[in-house]
Amino acid sequence: MGFRKFRLYIVTRVLLITANLLILVLLITREHQEVAAAITALIAILQIGSLIHYIERTNRKLTQFLESIRHSDFSTTFHDKNLGRSFEGLNRAFNEVIAQFRKNRAEKEEHYNYLLTVVQHVSIGIIAFGKDGKVDIFNNAVKRLLKLTNLKDIHDLSGISDTLPPALLSLKAGDRRLLKLVVDDELLQLSVYATEFRMRGEEFLLVSLQNISTELEEKEIESWQNLIRVLTHEIMNSITPITSLANTVKEMLISETGENVSLNHLDDEDAGNISQALKTISNRSQGLLNFVETYRNLTRIPRPNFRYFAVKEMFERAHSLLKPKMDHFQIECTPRIFPAELMVTADPDLIDQVFINLMLNAIDAVKEKDNPKISVTAAINSNGRVSIEFADNGYGIKPDILDKIFMPFFTSKQEGSGIGLSLSRQIMHLHKGAISVKSSPESGTIFTLTF
Repeated sequence: MGFRKFRLYIVTRVLLITANLLILVLLITREHQEVAAAITALIAILQIGSLIHYIERTNRKLTQFLESIRHSDFSTTFHDKNLGRSFEGLNRAFNEVIAQFRKNRAEKEEHYNYLLTVVQHVSIGIIAFGKDGKVDIFNNAVKRLLKLTNLKDIHDLSGISDTLPPALLSLKAGDRRLLKLVVDDELLQLSVYATEFRMRGEEFLLVSLQNISTELEEKEIESWQNLIRVLTHEIMNSITPITSLANTVKEMLISETGENVSLNHLDDEDAGNISQALKTISNRSQGLLNFVETYRNLTRIPRPNFRYFAVKEMFERAHSLLKPKMDHFQIECTPRIFPAELMVTADPDLIDQVFINLMLNAIDAVKEKDNPKISVTAAINSNGRVSIEFADNGYGIKPDILDKIFMPFFTSKQEGSGIGLSLSRQIMHLHKGAISVKSSPESGTIFTLTF
């Protein structure tokens, strides 16, 4: 019905325009009808303009609709009267779309306010800024942490520390750093983690800041206590017998009466005992010197000389070195590399030492087992990093000492210095990697290197 009314309206106007044009032609052909012809021509022009305006109404509505969307102006409504159902349907469709846009925008604003509330509520400082340093958002934790009231640009942080803005701007996605700052005479040790995202066609960097001074101090105190405990234990184990033997030798050699000091007469048995005591003192002193030298070596690991090489080469070097020992204990060793040409960037000399330490530990764990097995597997993990696992079917590590095995000089073996795993962890730390362990009693142990 609406389309019929629209067509009837168009046809009627076209007929009227045609009639006016015919009348105009007749008036032009007659004499003394110039005024009537002019009026008729004006009427025809007005009718044509009205027809064009009527026909272009749809285009104007569509333009108005698109402009409302482009400028996010969803307050516009579309209404027409007496133009038929086709225009009513068009207006209704426009109004429904506008209402849906209005609803979506309200939902997005609610979602944004929800996320903003969450960001402002978390205790970890969060700053999002563009590549030019312009800050898009920062939360209350940053204000409390850095004693700020406003932050519009990362470069404004130069008032806290000249090194802070360049340190934040140089961060890449996935970077982790530890920054030390002094804010209001308080030392802050900030754990900084960065990630990247795109918004409105621009790249932004999202940086989290967490003050871990308390945790680091606790760990530092704990490390010092553990180190002092180990050093005291080892030194006392050597000094006590040395002191005792020195006093014994003194009593056997020297007699003191008041201020008079004289040498005792020694028989062959006494001379033998003194010789044995001095030999024991010498051995224990040398052992103490070796212990101190071992500790010095633990703290003087050279900087890695990085190279890009195949993981297969590390397996071959360690396997050829330890093959006689594995053959002696009939240990089955299975290396697996996925893919076979897997490469890694590391210092081969330092990583070889880690390989040897872990292989020796695995050999010690399985040498008394029936059907001893060691497997070494290298692959790319879910994070895209090279991962190497050393698994054995040994007796496993007791849960109560699992967290102590990386401690310097800690060992559960009758033989060994207890620095192998500690040294391996330091080497992996120098490679920006990690070493971890999983173990269950009687089920074996898995050490994992991650590069």
